[in-house]
Amino acid sequence: MRRHRNAKIIATLGPATSSAQKIHDLFVAGADVFRLNLSHGSVDEHRERVGVIRGLEKQTGRPIGILLDLQGPKIRVGDIQNGKATLEEGQSFTLDGNDTPGDANRAPLPHPEVFAALRPGNALLIDDGRIRLEVKRCGGNFAETVVKIGGTLSDHKGVNVPGVVLPLSPFTKKDKQDLAFGLDIGIDWVAASFIQRREDLVQLRSLVEGRAAIMSKLEKPAAIQHLDHIVELSDSVMVARGDLGVELAPEQVPSIQKKIVRVCREAGKPVVVATQMLESMVSAPLPTRAEASDVAGAVYDGADAVMLSAETAVGKYPVEAVAIMDRIITEVEKDPHYRAILDARLPQPTPTDADAICDALRRIAHTLSIAAIVTYTSSGFSALRAARERPEAPILSLTPSTQTARRMALVWGTHSVQSEDIRRVQEMVDKACSVALKEGFADVDQKIAIVAGMPFGVSGTTNMVRIARIDRLEE
Repeated sequence: MRRHRNAKIIATLGPATSSAQKIHDLFVAGADVFRLNLSHGSVDEHRERVGVIRGLEKQTGRPIGILLDLQGPKIRVGDIQNGKATLEEGQSFTLDGNDTPGDANRAPLPHPEVFAALRPGNALLIDDGRIRLEVKRCGGNFAETVVKIGGTLSDHKGVNVPGVVLPLSPFTKKDKQDLAFGLDIGIDWVAASFIQRREDLVQLRSLVEGRAAIMSKLEKPAAIQHLDHIVELSDSVMVARGDLGVELAPEQVPSIQKKIVRVCREAGKPVVVATQMLESMVSAPLPTRAEASDVAGAVYDGADAVMLSAETAVGKYPVEAVAIMDRIITEVEKDPHYRAILDARLPQPTPTDADAICDALRRIAHTLSIAAIVTYTSSGFSALRAARERPEAPILSLTPSTQTARRMALVWGTHSVQSEDIRRVQEMVDKACSVALKEGFADVDQKIAIVAGMPFGVSGTTNMVRIARIDRLEE
């Protein structure tokens, strides 16, 4: 089940892909990581999907990553009389803490923290920006506004407050319950919504307690202002373009996406590009050419993974969406310009043993036409540093940890195999050659490069590289 591409695919599971057969088909089509969106579905449904994925993992012998995506706080208006009301451009409109159903003149907003943060001149966006209000006067329990863009306001539509850092924890009571559930059933990654500051990640770390890797979803402009700190404290980052696009002008999103990918690559942190990648395939059997170019652009930029959301969760063509994304990635990575672009954007190594080794490793892979790079890693550190360099040879990551093997399913160019600890250098070489042969990464007489840390089994000690020629089939 080796993938012949470097960038990975995340597929969201939902009503359209709940059966064991559909999950199997998504995996065969190219899905490397499965996303459980806790904004939808019951705990029992998600538990059943995890069971199917783990069964598939045993069947195929390939580690599969599971990403638990927390809902996060949702700021919404309350009830509206008769379910909806029409707001006209230029009219006055009030939001307040009164829970009486709203109408064309006012609506309840049961979020006092929003009123506490508002100032005159702030914008309020309702229903993903379809309705736009400007605050004229506000207090602890109300905001008087003028309608800048009118439309139909219906019950429980979402509210965004661009340019304002709200004094909200990104983790609701539901999120904490969902996180505890996910950790108990053995998810590998947890994605957190509404991350705005480093303090949010400190809080999440204390909740996770090392039982899963942390992915920060960047969907608020405030997060971009603290990008370096957020990347530093995260294990991975997701560019949540749909939510970013609500509070930012559409023309700003592409450059911000590129900035996030660049910062993550420099830090050696996996980065995921998400939202509306093949959106038309929710209802159509083929994507638009613009969507295909969008996916390709993320791959050219060096993203570790691209993600499908509604396309696989509720779409009519979920397996086809994964298959087409797989083909797009493969086609991009065959382009001679792809390698030139990656090398031109190569981050400078930091003055550490691991970066020096992995920088040299990239050059070795090119000079000697290495068939595969084999990393020995307990935590995933060696594989991550090797992947940061975007080498020409595929990365075969050997680890004694099931959890690490599953997490590496998200990482660019990395194929993980669970393997017992090694204790001697010759054992390291023999096992690397054997696994490279067995997994189809190298043939007899080809060379592989082996990266490890000594003493063996100590995390973060990447300090050696060994070139080996495969001259026989190892047992």
